[in-house]
Amino acid sequence: MKRQFVAIVVIFTIGLLANALQADAQNKIGYISLQELVSAMPEYKKAQLDMQEYQKALVQQGNDYQQAFMADQKKFVEDSIKMTQAVKEVKRKALNELYLKWTNFVNQEAQQMMNQHEQELLAPIQEKAVNTSQAVAKENGYAYILPKEQLIAFPAADDILPLVFKKLNISPAKDAPATAAPKAGGK
Repeated sequence: MKRQFVAIVVIFTIGLLANALQADAQNKIGYISLQELVSAMPEYKKAQLDMQEYQKALVQQGNDYQQAFMADQKKFVEDSIKMTQAVKEVKRKALNELYLKWTNFVNQEAQQMMNQHEQELLAPIQEKAVNTSQAVAKENGYAYILPKEQLIAFPAADDILPLVFKKLNISPAKDAPATAAPKAGGK
């Protein structure tokens, strides 16, 4: 009877330990710098080049508006002597509208267009980064992945960035600090 009781206690204790270890493994917490991941992705580098080209096109469009305004203003000054008062008012109004179009484009529209274009380019890249990070976390038993930028203290072993780089076949940036890859079974 005593042996059965001891055996039951030992089995119960082993069961509790196994349950505690399983619960501990399910609560692994890792971290990642999504900003660092996204900036290392080849898609991001291509998007940056696209953004630079788009910005050049917007600057050129702003310059075109400016040149059109300056040319119309010069023509108005030269021709205003021959114009009637009514024609001058119509031309001034048209000149003012062109000026407003130019300044509105330079001060607001171009920035809005740039932001929208950037969002369109980066959204799929960020989605890929998040999805890959989630897959790596799941494969390595992490229950939670936190943004590195919001952490004050963190062990290098819980950084999943090297694992995500490996999954995406990306070499870490040469100027980035080397971090140890987390162990799949450890905390």
